[in-house]
Amino acid sequence: MDYTILNKLRLEGKLCDVVIEVDGTKFSAHKAVLSASSSYFCALFTSSSDESEPQEFSVSGLSADTMRLLIEHVYAHYPTVTEATVEPLVQAAVGLGFAGVARVCFGFLEARMCPRNCVGIWGMAASYPQPDLELRAYRFILRHFEEVGRTSREFLGLPLPRVCDIVGDDGLNVKEEGVVFDVILRWIGHRLSERKPYISVLLPKVRMSFLDPNYFLHNVMENSVVKESRECRDLLTKTKRFLQNRLVTRLFSSLISAQPCPPRLPHAVLLAVGGWSERSPSSALESYDVRANQWVSVAQDQERPRAYHGAACLGGSVYCVGGRDEEEFFSSVRRFDTATLTWHEAAPMHLRRCYVSVAVLGGRVYAMGGFDGHVGHSSAERYQPEANQWSYIQPMHEQRSDASAAALHGKVYICGGFNGQECVFTAEYYTPETDQWTMIAPMGSRRSGLGVAAYGEEIYAVGGFDGAVRLRTAEAYSPLADRWRPVRGTARPCSNFGLAVLDGRLLTAGGLEAFATTDCVRSYDDATGRWTKVKRMKHSRGALSCCVVSDLPNITQYTVPRNSL
Repeated sequence: MDYTILNKLRLEGKLCDVVIEVDGTKFSAHKAVLSASSSYFCALFTSSSDESEPQEFSVSGLSADTMRLLIEHVYAHYPTVTEATVEPLVQAAVGLGFAGVARVCFGFLEARMCPRNCVGIWGMAASYPQPDLELRAYRFILRHFEEVGRTSREFLGLPLPRVCDIVGDDGLNVKEEGVVFDVILRWIGHRLSERKPYISVLLPKVRMSFLDPNYFLHNVMENSVVKESRECRDLLTKTKRFLQNRLVTRLFSSLISAQPCPPRLPHAVLLAVGGWSERSPSSALESYDVRANQWVSVAQDQERPRAYHGAACLGGSVYCVGGRDEEEFFSSVRRFDTATLTWHEAAPMHLRRCYVSVAVLGGRVYAMGGFDGHVGHSSAERYQPEANQWSYIQPMHEQRSDASAAALHGKVYICGGFNGQECVFTAEYYTPETDQWTMIAPMGSRRSGLGVAAYGEEIYAVGGFDGAVRLRTAEAYSPLADRWRPVRGTARPCSNFGLAVLDGRLLTAGGLEAFATTDCVRSYDDATGRWTKVKRMKHSRGALSCCVVSDLPNITQYTVPRNSL
């Protein structure tokens, strides 16, 4: 059916056999077109016996402007959907059975979901109902809870049961539990006299034992709404006793199992893949649960051991690229499906690449440099998941094996490595739009087997080997200034570790220290400029690769069971 011609006829008032009157405005149309698009009009027209004359029908419950948008979409297939029109348009489309228009509107809402409107979308999706969109909106609220709870006006209008659902959810994403208490107070304060009694229902939803002790004493116990609630007193007493004990012992990690309530689930986990143990390559796959500060062995299909490889997360899969085992240097690529916890073969690279550098940018996996068992490479290639195909890009300016790479602001940065003769301090970046590599300011130290990550607005280069000794130093590169600055180094010299950014901190995992592998994990916070130890991995290994995986629907398969804490 040629809707262009039909729309022209409608606008000219030709061959129209029905008139729809809405709020005093009349719209001429064709029964066949409206019937094909709307279950309501199809039933209305087919139930009418007199078809000899153009018929006029009155429709209530919507505005003339909304009816005009519906008809324009049916005939011209371009709905004029805006934030101002989407809600009445959805209501009318669902009520009148315009399924196509409703799909466009729901797609519009999902594409523009943000902390300001996600609560409204959640409610709208539940009303119609749209279970998939409702779930996505709810997960968005959990993921962006701090911004939603502190800025969204829609959140203030939620009823108590829905606020309870959100703040009580294990998947609520907050770095500090005090944020939950602050948001609860904001919601109560919106209608203080009415909602003040609800503090006794909402305060138990806060994971009180994870509050900072000073915050608890000054912000919770001294709050007037809390102090006036008799129902909260027992909870406050128990929490105060627990936090005092924690301050005395200063053994927070060992007290996890004694927590009155379990920690919340993380929104992202760090995966540590493969590596070299004391005597042989490993196939171990571990996940770091940052909220519980515990490592979990991920149950999976048995995978071939691999070390000195690269790992990258893209589209719900972790790609394990290149590397080697005890006998062979690999061009192969294995894909780990995070939903099914199974390994699958992906297209191999053009070259064998051990000591390869891997990064993700623009939905593509980049593999750069490496060593094939005979020579090192300056070449690089790029993987397109949709086509399951690798293609060469321009080679780098320098041969690099045992380098490391990261993506920042639309560019792939690669730093250091070994050029076949010496460890290098040079670095360069790749621009996909021009297919060109550009040299940047050299690092302050030669670094092979280093870790590189994009952290904040800078590229961090950590540790490595300078040709004589392993390093504990670190430095950060500013693309705007084209300059490296020194950063506080790690506690011990280390190379060939995993490096990634999780929960706003830089994490190193495993690596080679002195003459042995390590299971040590350290965390760096740029706000404090300090490195701290976190829970050790279950397996000691170097030459591993790490990547962060976010928004897993099966997150509980990568975290410590909360009922065991």
